[in-house]
Amino acid sequence: MRVLSLSAAAALVLASLAGAVRADDIKLRIASGHPPANTYVSLMQTFFVPEVTKRVAAQTKHKVEFIEGYGGSIVKVADTLEGVQSGIIDIGGYCFCFEPSNLPLHAFQVMLPFGTMSPVKSVTLARAVYDKVPYMSKVLEDKYKQKLLGLIADNGYNLGTTFDWNKVADIKGQKLAGAGLNLKWLEYAGAVPVQSSLPEAYTSMQTGVYNGWIMFPSGWLNFKLYEVAKYYTEIGFGAITWHGLTVNSARFAKLPKEVQAILVEVGREYEAKTGTVNEADYPKQIAELKRVGAVVKQLPDSVRVDWANSLKEWPQQKATELDKAGLPASQVLKLALEEAERLGHKWPVRYQIK
Repeated sequence: MRVLSLSAAAALVLASLAGAVRADDIKLRIASGHPPANTYVSLMQTFFVPEVTKRVAAQTKHKVEFIEGYGGSIVKVADTLEGVQSGIIDIGGYCFCFEPSNLPLHAFQVMLPFGTMSPVKSVTLARAVYDKVPYMSKVLEDKYKQKLLGLIADNGYNLGTTFDWNKVADIKGQKLAGAGLNLKWLEYAGAVPVQSSLPEAYTSMQTGVYNGWIMFPSGWLNFKLYEVAKYYTEIGFGAITWHGLTVNSARFAKLPKEVQAILVEVGREYEAKTGTVNEADYPKQIAELKRVGAVVKQLPDSVRVDWANSLKEWPQQKATELDKAGLPASQVLKLALEEAERLGHKWPVRYQIK
């Protein structure tokens, strides 16, 4: 009887332990307002999620299951920061361009147009700035209750249009779309800027709401914008790092330490991949645009100089405006200019920040 009692007790303990293991299984909700047609969302789906899942299973006693929601199925493009902050989702990927009031300085590379067209250099530059200016990460934690897991580089921005153009004067008066601060690139050059988002682009150009978009080639290709706007002009505004992958701070704090470490580790690897994958894809996407019938051309450096000259006072104006709001804007813009040059970039017009 005693042996039977001990066996029964042991079985209860084992059952309890098994229950504890099951209780330690972790569910994480990850989302973006953009669809996987965007490279950074594709990498969330094909790299970040499976890599975290695999490493947690291999390196810990836990198991992670992701609940994924892309393309606005859980949060819209302009609501992802708030979605992470409130805990509607645990991890979100989003563009700081949709947070001009909450994160005005995080679009700092946009304030320096005609920067490097290399996504690898862009994300390297951004990481250097974030590492040297603690505010950039700290404001996300202190004010918006989320931890930055990785920065996200976009590919090089150019201008796609429904019409052919060859000089800056040709776009004056044209209605052209952008997102957030890059609308200023259009405004200073004399175009009529229109705020928009990629999911709206096809119909808007088809119906004449606007006649072009500041866009990287993957956007023009994956959203089939070449069907309604066949001209894609490589003006070279620069590759911009102004997206981020963040995790809700309270949810992160409740995770086992070893799972936290894996999220941070994979987040940094994901960050690097947004640079390398975009860089490798750019020439393929340009070739594919040509293959499907887009008219792709490069403009001479003199056009870039003309456009940059129209904007040469703007970086200082933004720095002054944001400095007055208590943000370290001049420090950030100076660092960005210097870091770009350290990485070998030559500005068509060298912006001056006091």
